[in-house]
Formats: sequence, C-alpha cells, structure tokens
Amino acid sequence: MIQTHTLRITPTFLSIIAEIDEFKGAWRALGSLAPERLSALRRVATIESIGSSTRIEGSRLSDQEVQRLLSNLDIQTFSTRDEEEVAGYAQVMDTVFASWRDIDVTENHIRQLHRDLLRHSSKDQRHRGAWKTAPNSIAAFDEAGRQLGVVFETASPFDTPGRIAELIDWYNAATQDHDLHPLLLIGIFVVVFLEIHPFQDGNGRLSRILTTLLLLRSGYAYVPYSSLESVIEQSKEAYYLALRQTQGTIRSDTPDWGPWLGFFLSALQRQMLRLRAKVERERLLMGSLPEVSAQLLDLVRDHGRLTIGDAERLTGQNRNTLKQHFRTLVADGHLSLNGAGRGAWYSLR
Repeated sequence: MIQTHTLRITPTFLSIIAEIDEFKGAWRALGSLAPERLSALRRVATIESIGSSTRIEGSRLSDQEVQRLLSNLDIQTFSTRDEEEVAGYAQVMDTVFASWRDIDVTENHIRQLHRDLLRHSSKDQRHRGAWKTAPNSIAAFDEAGRQLGVVFETASPFDTPGRIAELIDWYNAATQDHDLHPLLLIGIFVVVFLEIHPFQDGNGRLSRILTTLLLLRSGYAYVPYSSLESVIEQSKEAYYLALRQTQGTIRSDTPDWGPWLGFFLSALQRQMLRLRAKVERERLLMGSLPEVSAQLLDLVRDHGRLTIGDAERLTGQNRNTLKQHFRTLVADGHLSLNGAGRGAWYSLR
C-alpha cells in the first residue's frame, strides 16, 4: 500500500506548485507565438530531452549527434547501442506527444511503452515489455567497471507484478479522489516506479517518459516545449541523492517523501522558468527579427555556444545565409563572436 499519511506539504512546495500552475493557466496566452516559432521551441526541447535522458543512463551522444541521427531515422539500422537507445526514446516521445489523451495509466500501456523504447536494441529483445525475471538492484562501480557494492535493493522479480499493480491502482484512484495535487501524485508515482524498477533495463528512461505523459494528462500542455530531462541531467547528483533518500523509506510505515518531492518540484519549476523566459524573449523579438535570426538565438541560448557548422546542421540553412544573420546579430548586440576562422563560435552577449 502506498502510504501518504506522512507527506508534509511545506510552504516551499505550495509556493512552487502555485507558480507552476499560474504558468500552466497562462500558457495559452504566453504560447501565442507564430506556429513556426512554437515548432522550433519544441524541436530543440525534444532533442535536448532525448540527449539528456539517454546520457543520464550512460550514453555519450551529444545533442548535435542526436539531431543528426533523428534526421535519418528512416535508416532503421544503428551502429551503436547509444544510437539504438536514442532512436527508441525519440519514437516513444513522438507516440506520447501525439496520443497522450489515449494512453491511460495501465499495466498494458506501460509495458507497450517499454517495448517500443527498446524496439531497436537487439540486446534487450528478450525482455522488451516484460516485467523483470532477475534481480536488478542498483550497484556502484569503479572507473574500471568493477562492482563496488549494492547501493539500493529494488523489488524482487516475484514481488514486481503485484507492486506495479498496486502503484497503478493507487495512482488512478488518487487522481479521481483529488486528495493530493497532481504534481505531488506524479512525483510519488515516479519515485515508487523507480524503487520497484519493474523492467530488466530502461527503467530510468521510461520513468522520464512516464513523467511527461502524466504531466500532459494532468493539463500541463507546455511540457513538450521545455526539456525536463535537461534540467535533471544538469542536477544529476542531486537527482540520485533525492531518489536514494526517499526510496530507502518507501517500504516503511513512515516513508519520507520530502527529499524526492523537493527535487522533483524544483526541477519542474526550473523547466517552467526556462520556457517562460524563452517565451518572454520571443514576444519582445516578435516582428523585429527574421525567422532565421530568431532560430539562431534559440540555438545559442539552448546550447551555450554555436559555430556556423553547428548552425548548418541544426537549421538546414545555407552557410552564406547564416553568416549574414550572425553578422547582423553581432552588430545589433544580441550575440558575441569568439575566436576566428573555422574555430569561431557565437555566444549570448
């Protein structure tokens, strides 16, 4: 049974939830950008989400490499496991964005999402979409890959089906009862899901996809335009610490939800603040910048620095056209030019 009687909703939690919900309510007005600008925001956020979520689990592909791979997904053959994971994550995200209204929180849907997440991984073929059949406790490893010891014991394969069914039943009933705010329910669902670790592999990636699904189903329509995964990647140590602090108490009579919910709500707040800042800048610039220049500003904001070669790959624009837009952005004080020649790169001023 999921015990929430020990949940202490602090003034900080309430303040963050209120701020997020205020943005959620205003999104229709704030998001009244030109369709091509919204599309550009979503495209960048999607690449960030895929890159960050797979890197959290050990992938080495940069956002630029992810973007190049996604532009050629029709090839269906991949040279590395990292590429297989990126392709699967991208396709499941597309499914969630397109069909979230129809994806109820059920065992079948969770297993289908897991199956699709690992669809390109031959190594995972036997356990795609199936509950784990062997222990998968979380272990620590040294730099040589030798196991140092078990950090956290997950649910046993025997207990997993029952514990997942219990979690799903609790979430759906609590959603209907409206006893807790949806963001708190989603946070608790995610941390319990990760504590169970129901699949042999892919649990972390799937937990972040499920987070997006549950946020969309709870009315947070802005989520596709700002990457929560990127926020988590940038706070990875705090992410794992908060998980461990709460997970170690979940099966007790007095679970401590505070550490995880504190991290989770803070991450959602940073996701929202990033998007709010982007939209505010877009509205200020709307009508005053050409589309290509606005897109380049987006890319510099999201990647920190940008070369002309990066811009060519990410925008598909002609090199000479890009040079002209970069020159104007520098002259108007939006960007700074660093270095010279082919090694030159641009950053925000």
